Amino acid sequence: MAANPNRLSLAMERTGQWVFSQDIPTDVIVEVGEARFCLHKFMLVAKSNYIRKLILESDESELTRIDLSDIPGGPGIFEKTAKFCYGVNFEITVQNVAVLRCAAEFLQMTDQYCDNNLAGRTDEFLSKVAFFTLTGSVAVLKSCQHLLPYADDLDIVKRCIEATSAKACSEANFPSRSPPNWWTEELAVLDIEIFGRAITGMKQRGAKPPTIASALITYTERWLQELVRNHSGNGIRSSGFDDSDSRSRQRELLESIVDLFPSDKAAFPVNFLCCLLRCAIHLRASTVCKTELEKRISAILEHVTVDDLLVMSLSYDGEKLFDLESVRRIVSVFMEKQKSTAVFTPVDLRESCSGTMHRVAKTVDIYLAEIAAYGELSISKFNGIAILIPKHARKVDDDLYRAVDIYLKVKTQFKEKEI
Repeated sequence: MAANPNRLSLAMERTGQWVFSQDIPTDVIVEVGEARFCLHKFMLVAKSNYIRKLILESDESELTRIDLSDIPGGPGIFEKTAKFCYGVNFEITVQNVAVLRCAAEFLQMTDQYCDNNLAGRTDEFLSKVAFFTLTGSVAVLKSCQHLLPYADDLDIVKRCIEATSAKACSEANFPSRSPPNWWTEELAVLDIEIFGRAITGMKQRGAKPPTIASALITYTERWLQELVRNHSGNGIRSSGFDDSDSRSRQRELLESIVDLFPSDKAAFPVNFLCCLLRCAIHLRASTVCKTELEKRISAILEHVTVDDLLVMSLSYDGEKLFDLESVRRIVSVFMEKQKSTAVFTPVDLRESCSGTMHRVAKTVDIYLAEIAAYGELSISKFNGIAILIPKHARKVDDDLYRAVDIYLKVKTQFKEKEI
């Protein structure tokens, strides 16, 4: 590929600004991609063991050209490492410290080779500056996403995860600013692989399930905003929503998020879980993913609303029934658990259990009345949900009768239209 003259001249101009003396001619050209840097071997060799070995092991009597295109960070970061070799000051920040550390390792600019070398300087910055705040730790982690496996091999990611998880747990318990969950927004900028490692680190530090749930909810709302918004089922449809690649990425992301769920079944609000299940159904997520969501919804079904059940059942535009099997399984598991609980529950506690069943039964009957208006609803699917509610769970049958009445009227209207 031909080098861009403008880029080359710019690199040369920058180099000329910090070459320490115009009187000593340069004797090596370092190529990094399309950029070229005219430098002095003895200045580079003083700090970089890698360049020293290249020169010593070269078959050429006078090595005048070195290709460092593989250096992490490219031309911009090499320029900073070269400035370091020349003793020219530049700013180390939370955004560039990780890539500078990787470049220092690549060039073997370690303290073992030379005191106060770049590797040591960047390690010191990480420990004393970057890891001192959650924002700094997350900024370094975010930069590491493009530096794998270098950053992993140098334990930068591991150290970042330890600092990030510790700071996040501290903020969750003792917020230092408002709103109290600001730290969840900080973590949400990370990609799912790094974010997952941060969540695992928080779990290992004893973070409570609601704390983990809060972080996962914020993350989901950020990265699946096309499918999830305010847990009402009112998603945002983007132009790429139905693109197969986009759906595949969203499916993998959703499954990864569910894998990170804390063990506590009641950690999430039920409307959030219902919204996620609708996403899982739409994206054709794995059976394991959908089953996990169904189990969690079933465990707290007494808190579900009719709208929550409709979210799982209707298409995103609300125009047609999308899935009823998940609702049927959720209600079935709940009722079976209630029956088994009643067998082992003392008589004086059964009233509370029956109260829970009454609430769920009423919600399901009203839900049936809502979906009964959809002409595509078959009698087998309608009946399959209705019969799950035992007779003693209903205080009155009014809501069920209303659902049946609506269903029959709709079916009659359809038959009349066909005639």
